[in-house]
Amino acid sequence: MTDKLAFKTAMQFEYGLPTEMAAGVVRIVANNPGPFTFKGTNTYLVGTHRLTLIDPGPDDAGHRAAIIAAAQGRPIDHIVVTHTHRDHVDGLAALVALTGARTAGYGRPASDAGIQAGPSPSGDAFTAAFAPDVALTAGDRLECTDHALVALHTPGHAPDHLCFSVEAGRGAEVLISGDHVMAWNTSVVAPPEGRMADYLASLEQLIGRPETVYLPGHGGRVEEPQRLVRAYLLHRRWREQAIAATIKDAPRGSPATIRTIVPVVYPELDARLLTAATLSVQAHVEHLMERGLVSLPSPPASGDEIWDRALCHASAPNDRP
Repeated sequence: MTDKLAFKTAMQFEYGLPTEMAAGVVRIVANNPGPFTFKGTNTYLVGTHRLTLIDPGPDDAGHRAAIIAAAQGRPIDHIVVTHTHRDHVDGLAALVALTGARTAGYGRPASDAGIQAGPSPSGDAFTAAFAPDVALTAGDRLECTDHALVALHTPGHAPDHLCFSVEAGRGAEVLISGDHVMAWNTSVVAPPEGRMADYLASLEQLIGRPETVYLPGHGGRVEEPQRLVRAYLLHRRWREQAIAATIKDAPRGSPATIRTIVPVVYPELDARLLTAATLSVQAHVEHLMERGLVSLPSPPASGDEIWDRALCHASAPNDRP
């Protein structure tokens, strides 16, 4: 068995130019590429006569101008947020000022936005407070002039993460999947706000859904989404088994730590992704600990870095991810 995945990194786009992704759905890619944003953050305009904007992206004048140009004079009634990572929401205030749109999303209080006390995958603070005009959670429906969005609460990557099923004319064929499911890479699950148990449950809730195309927060269209979701679940299962085996096989008297596990399960890691990989291993270890499969040999010393705490193997992982 292998946990390697075949990612889809091809993407046809030009910065500043809208691309039709599905009937009534247009994408504009922000010019903020990077190891965690791929080519940039995707902003979507949904609708025909009156529009809904999904994920305003970075606070960038060029990206705002491209969004307004793509609207072609049509009113933008709502600005919807999949989650409050800053590459998705930093441009929100300026777009609200330009359009007068109402905001919608799960919401995040200022106190919760400070949850990222440890290092983030990018090394920067990456959450923002958000008090939407329209609060949405699982099953809530945002009715618009010629379309509707139905929210799915999909925590894991972020506790406030929402996906949106787009209903436009022919029913629900498109899911705006945010950073939950992408074709170019798996989602980063970074504690303390990222939680592996939530992420796996959020993947499970997509199994059997009717949408045939996912439009993610970064990268191109997700074709055959059901196949990809199942592959991601299997990938996480294999990754967790590899982590548990590394802990079990650690030399006697020298239990494994998160830092020593990382190079074993990520043997060809890009140095830029070291923090993200370490946080991912931490998330898997926490999931193993929650299920009683891994434990700490003794209480951690005061100020002890969690990545350096010794981990003891308790029992073999079960067959579920």
